Amino acid sequence: MLNPLILLNAESGAGLTERLTFFGRLYGLDSNPETGMWYLFITIFVLCAIVYQLGFARKVKLWQTVVIYILMFFGVIFLTFFGAFYPVAECLIVIAIILAGYRYRLHKERKEGNIAQPKGPPVK
Repeated sequence: MLNPLILLNAESGAGLTERLTFFGRLYGLDSNPETGMWYLFITIFVLCAIVYQLGFARKVKLWQTVVIYILMFFGVIFLTFFGAFYPVAECLIVIAIILAGYRYRLHKERKEGNIAQPKGPPVK
């Protein structure tokens, strides 16, 4: 599915290692690109799912959730190729931390009664 050899063999030598992101170096994209790209793909997919759940998820039907994650899977394939040389996974970590702080603060405010609970019809 992912063929990182084309991407990584275009440039070889010491310059490649310097251009890799933190996760690219951590997963060894310069020495073992195929396995490293799979690890990077899984990392970015998990981080995208966390960010989606923290910031954008609504209660929807099961089939709609499956469609969302299938589309996310295909989008993450493109993000993985960018993630070798651009800080995609690192940015997703920062976004997840910010959204987690927001959700914690929102939960705390709702618990104190400063913000009304969301109302709406329950989703079946």
